[in-house]
Amino acid sequence: MTAGPLAGIRVLEAGHILAGPYATMLLADLGAEVIKIEPPSGDLSRQVSDAYFASINRNKRSLCLDLTTAEGRRRLGELAAESHALLVNLKPSVIHRLGLTYDSLRRWNERIVCVAITGYGLDAGDEPAFDYVVQAATGVAALTGDPAGPPTLPGYSAADNSAGLAAALGLLAQIVSGRGGQVEVTLRDVMLSQLNYRASAYLNEGTEPRRLPSGAHSFYVPAQLFGTVAGHLALFVTHDGFWKSFAAEAGIDGFATMAERVARRDEVLAVVSEVLATDTAKSWEARLRPLGVPASAVRTLPEALAATPEAIVTAGEFRLVGSPVRIAGYEPEHRPPPQLGEYA
Repeated sequence: MTAGPLAGIRVLEAGHILAGPYATMLLADLGAEVIKIEPPSGDLSRQVSDAYFASINRNKRSLCLDLTTAEGRRRLGELAAESHALLVNLKPSVIHRLGLTYDSLRRWNERIVCVAITGYGLDAGDEPAFDYVVQAATGVAALTGDPAGPPTLPGYSAADNSAGLAAALGLLAQIVSGRGGQVEVTLRDVMLSQLNYRASAYLNEGTEPRRLPSGAHSFYVPAQLFGTVAGHLALFVTHDGFWKSFAAEAGIDGFATMAERVARRDEVLAVVSEVLATDTAKSWEARLRPLGVPASAVRTLPEALAATPEAIVTAGEFRLVGSPVRIAGYEPEHRPPPQLGEYA
């Protein structure tokens, strides 16, 4: 079997629940050796469910250390001396108190990379920063949902997962630099960064973001959800070529340019809604995809998983969604999540 691109890289992980463990699982899938350092009581996600824990902890080894003791911190230092990186997501005060920073560990290894995932920063205090709280604080919730209803949230942990991706990127970037050091990723900054074009429109043009019906895009028309005879269709027309193909299939005349469609948004949406209501979502998808028009029937997660069996991997007794990163010539192994303290 071809070695993974991160073979030979050892990463220590200390933290709980989602953002940090997700980041290190992605690294482990790419061949890194990940040692999950857990307190005697274990990662809190073990208390949620076995399936939850497995979803973000495959391909790792578990080591129990009580970092509140001198012996636990000594053992951590010994591991740090032989590792490339430490990734942690805990309260800032706990990170400092347990010595999980570069300033604390550099005496063991000048080149170790220490990554801290926090809500607002290592020096910003311990204000609670759970995923949904951060989405509310950064404007994401205010932008989500129907304008006639209350703000809402996506049905998954967008902030934690996105922070995990950013943390994995920062960790690898610093390793590639050949220098040790402290890397910080905050959930707040990650979500603000993901509001890129919305924030830019406001900062540079004064355009305040607003919610539009059916999740409509602020720049493209038509680009939103539409009701059909059966189910909803996501149609995403981002340039005039897509519109030309869609309009020909749908029998719609006019509105040839995006500028015109944006200026006449309500008229366009009324016409498109009327036409799409003559067929089912799945039928429209089948008609439009061969034409290269971005469109999909709205599926449930079970339906989406059934349609993409290649995305599912088996790790021990668990069936899980595999890594989103695929390397030509490399097929990752999928070991089950570790039992608490199985690595000594």
